[in-house]
Amino acid sequence: MLPKDKEEALEGKIDSLQSYIHSPQKQKTLYKRTLFVVSISQIFGGAGLAAGVTVGALLAQQMLGTDAYAGLPSALLTLGSAGAALFVGRLSQAFGRRTGLATGFMIGGLGATGVIIAAIINSIFLLFASLLIYGAGTATNLQARYAGTDLANSKQRATAISMTMVFTTFGAVAGPNLVNVMGKFALSVGIPSLAGPFILAAAAYILAGVFLFIMLRPDPFVIAKMIEVTNQKPSNNGQMETIEQTKNKRGIIVGATIMVLTQIVMVAVMTMTPVHMIHHGHGLGEVGLVIGFHIGAMYLPSLVTGILVDKLGRTVMAIAAGTTLLLAGLIAALAPGDNMILLVMALSLLGIGWNFGLISGTALIVDSTETSTRAKSQGTVDVLIALAGATGGAMSGIIVSVSSYPTLSLVGAIISLLLIPVVIWSRGGKIV
Repeated sequence: MLPKDKEEALEGKIDSLQSYIHSPQKQKTLYKRTLFVVSISQIFGGAGLAAGVTVGALLAQQMLGTDAYAGLPSALLTLGSAGAALFVGRLSQAFGRRTGLATGFMIGGLGATGVIIAAIINSIFLLFASLLIYGAGTATNLQARYAGTDLANSKQRATAISMTMVFTTFGAVAGPNLVNVMGKFALSVGIPSLAGPFILAAAAYILAGVFLFIMLRPDPFVIAKMIEVTNQKPSNNGQMETIEQTKNKRGIIVGATIMVLTQIVMVAVMTMTPVHMIHHGHGLGEVGLVIGFHIGAMYLPSLVTGILVDKLGRTVMAIAAGTTLLLAGLIAALAPGDNMILLVMALSLLGIGWNFGLISGTALIVDSTETSTRAKSQGTVDVLIALAGATGGAMSGIIVSVSSYPTLSLVGAIISLLLIPVVIWSRGGKIV
């Protein structure tokens, strides 16, 4: 038995949580608070994500002395994020978003610290191991978008997703543009310059984890589960339940398909762009600028994307994603390597297409899952997204090494074009 004071404290906590169940006003207030807290954490998370993405391939290229494996860091990062997505999803299902997200960000910060040490001692083995762990930050940053939907109704879900992603923009754009600053800082303290951005990543991920752990109370997912259990009504219609389950499975498949294909294209082209630029005489500052535009385009359109997904429909915006990625691939393939304007345009369109695909696909996943299994299902889908990114990252270096960057961009354009018939077919030929 618990001591009386602890038992009373526990009962008070339970009563406090239960007060949300029958109070739409308290639910609405918590929904807004959750969006605010998650959005602030995304500023730090975005900085941690972007800093590592910008120089990961360059660091591996420098340590290995070849381009053939320059896509490997991205592959390892996304492979690590696959395992982390499953872990964070299951942790969130069992203990709530607060525990799952805070833990994921902390692990990501540990991985970034490992990358710094690997650069100092020039250990390629430690670099690759640390990049796997660093992937936890990427997975957590992505899964945080779900937290805003826990108390949102069906007409608010895409908008809630987009609101949290908008705030990622601030950190995501700042990260690449601090490459030179962090590089100089790293050199001043005896650390290789390319490890500098990972100093920022480590600090950003740890701050995001601490902030969520302290501020995400009460946990929106715990409240959502309690509401679902309370409002659950027994059903005697087995046929209706079967139809609903089939519809939900289809929605999950469609949502996952959208996000997997857009992730492959985005990661593949983005990963090799810094290497392509360095080969054409661009400096780290220019690489940071292009990647900054790209990552900004991944998140900033969220200001309107969520509203469009809720108003126009999930499939319409998924088709828009495929069309935008197709255009991005064609421009990247045809742009001269020394033309900054066309590279910025191509990478910006690449980010916008990814944004359309992620928000429309995520909304479909939320629409098609029940709270009792939602976080676990979301984690599983994010595993597929991460594995898709790992595939894109690993293949990108090989394709460029064997052929060229324009060839890689054309392959990305073709894959993105496949998204359109797949989505229409999956929705029974209806664009809704």
